[in-house]
Amino acid sequence: MNILLKSAKIVCPENKELHLKKRDILIKKGTIEKVGASLEAPSGAKIVDLPNLHVSLGWLDTGVSFGEPGFEERETIANGLKVAAKSGFTDILLYPNTHPIPDTSSDIVFLKERGLNKSTRLHPLGALTRNSEGVDLAELFDMHNAGAVAFYDFKKEISNSNLLKIALLYAQNFGGLVFSFPQDNNIKGHGIAHEGEISTTLGLKGIPALAEELQVARDLYILEYTGGKLHIPTISTAGSVKLVANAKKKELDVTSSVAIHNLFFTDETLTGFDTHFKVSPPLREKSDVRALLKGLKEGTIDYVTSDHIPIDIEHKRVEFDNAMDGSIGLETAFGALNTLMGMEESIALLTKGHQRFGLEIPKIKEGEKACLTLFNPDESFTFSDDNILSTSKNSMYLNAELKGKVYGVINNDQITL
Repeated sequence: MNILLKSAKIVCPENKELHLKKRDILIKKGTIEKVGASLEAPSGAKIVDLPNLHVSLGWLDTGVSFGEPGFEERETIANGLKVAAKSGFTDILLYPNTHPIPDTSSDIVFLKERGLNKSTRLHPLGALTRNSEGVDLAELFDMHNAGAVAFYDFKKEISNSNLLKIALLYAQNFGGLVFSFPQDNNIKGHGIAHEGEISTTLGLKGIPALAEELQVARDLYILEYTGGKLHIPTISTAGSVKLVANAKKKELDVTSSVAIHNLFFTDETLTGFDTHFKVSPPLREKSDVRALLKGLKEGTIDYVTSDHIPIDIEHKRVEFDNAMDGSIGLETAFGALNTLMGMEESIALLTKGHQRFGLEIPKIKEGEKACLTLFNPDESFTFSDDNILSTSKNSMYLNAELKGKVYGVINNDQITL
């Protein structure tokens, strides 16, 4: 397929000659053939000429759930990848949040095969322990060889400290990356919302910041002892930011991410008992949000994630206490982040992480494979049901004012707009 992008403003700080310049980009058979001020379209080429067109390297989301296999009513892999592409993501890390849980090499092969030949590349995470039960390590080496980019018991604490120690030691033999969800369930108890003034006022059982920070501190102490590579997904408190910052000063090999909704919303949204806002980790208070934003800007927090978790209506349209945790977030990721941080900082965050997870690093350069995201950073809109592309509709961003429209992606010699 031949594609000509017309008058695209290129957002690519790594290429100073092209950064924030308007150029035409000619793509032939999936490769960037030419970048120039005014290019002619070859016969039969698809011409893309969109309002205020901006182009960046393809975006990476470090944490996405779909449903297939087992929960196809929530989302299939095929439609989930289409949603990701239309939301600007050329690569996603797929959470092991399915039934059965992917804890063998054959499970990883299945997921990768289901994601072949799409505009968005699927990179599966394997379970850290068998069936994510936290008892015995899963087949980490075999899953690594089959294409798992890291290992994670989805949204479950690793309660056994020795198990995390063994996992970090063992994974060093093949450069494996271990995820550890930052939550101590004994401290969390039956909590369903951030412990603070709002939860007390509403009569909701609280989850103290301590439940997260205690686990983060423990994990970092173990990492300091063992070495290895650790990723802490979706931290949400000011204390966690400080702990990760101190660990990086010690030069420990640790990275962390934050869910975009934990930057965009606070626990004040819970006053309406809307179950769309019930997530894990919970929405925190303003001081935590300020610390998270500062941590991102200073580089303490490495990545942002949509933490996209589709949930069927039967598990959301219930009492707040009984609702499942999770919100979809792919469709709103750029609009929310761009609203908070502006275009250049948002793009810098969305294009990070390829090297950490062993993925091919894209470039905007003649002769390189085209891995591009197309967007308009200046269009403001109110997010509504009409903007939801996912099968599940559980979005906490409904009626939110967002800035930034995504057109789609060009990747794998395909274009999705």
